[in-house]
Amino acid sequence: MELHILEHSLKVASIAKEGIQICTHGLIKLAFLPSKTRCKFFSLTETPEDYTIIVDEDGFKELPESEYLSVADATWLALNVVSGGGNAASSQPIGVTKIAKSVIAPLADHNISVFMLSTYQTDFILVRERDLPMVMHTLSSEFTLLRVVNGETVAANSTGVTNGFVKPKLVPRPVIHPLSSPSNMFCVTSLDPDTLPSVATLLMDVMFYSGGAKETGGQSEDSGHIRFFSFSLIEGYISLVMDEQTTRRFPNNVLFTSASGELWKMVRIGGQPLGFDECGIVAQISEPLATADIPAYYISTFKFDHALVPEENIQSVIGALRTNESTGQ
Repeated sequence: MELHILEHSLKVASIAKEGIQICTHGLIKLAFLPSKTRCKFFSLTETPEDYTIIVDEDGFKELPESEYLSVADATWLALNVVSGGGNAASSQPIGVTKIAKSVIAPLADHNISVFMLSTYQTDFILVRERDLPMVMHTLSSEFTLLRVVNGETVAANSTGVTNGFVKPKLVPRPVIHPLSSPSNMFCVTSLDPDTLPSVATLLMDVMFYSGGAKETGGQSEDSGHIRFFSFSLIEGYISLVMDEQTTRRFPNNVLFTSASGELWKMVRIGGQPLGFDECGIVAQISEPLATADIPAYYISTFKFDHALVPEENIQSVIGALRTNESTGQ
């Protein structure tokens, strides 16, 4: 298989809920008017705590400096596993569990922190730019490493650095963070970019006015129900993650659906904000799922991580993770 190192230099940032109106103009431009920017990689995820943004350097220029904007102290690069030829966005999705043992676990073994973004189309593994030599060394035996330069895929130049890399001591990876599973069910979907203008007003309402009466009117007060919405526009491809109730607000035949109409349940990882320096969090979750052959989407945010698994698998997932949790104690 091929591992593509994409050309985007990425920033990961958090916008506080009370400061979202300051950034709304730039975010609308990035999401709905991409021709007005040079941005090629943009993702916005709302959680109960904040908004997480992943954006390339051109897109980051659209955001104002603000006390409500916190930026992770690193430049990140996106990696993408591609089965066979073709570009990253048009490749078949293989799921984070399919790359758990070949990518996620080896990086964790080498103490390389990753930030995950699963989309409708594919999975992006974000690593710090400064970690790239170690990433390439770690994965070169398993993958053909290719780098995207000016839109063209070329062989990645070996850094030639081998000295100083110590073979890691493999240790068990128990689940060490609290897990929770919200009551709502989620859809992972997409839409044709040509239809985006027809639902732009609705999407803006969902993105920025989620606390309004429209969202809550049909729902009872449920402490297990959380707010989670993710929009990505990456190299022209749109991905959406939203709960089932939100999908009902869209016109028929706008959102893509799988043949099975699959619904997903969430496992939320973290009791306190996780930070960016701890290694192995994604591996703690994805390895047991891979062993059980359960597909999953995985979305890291500024404070917590989120795995989405098929609705029918949620109990076995929680059981497997709880077992992994208890065996590590």
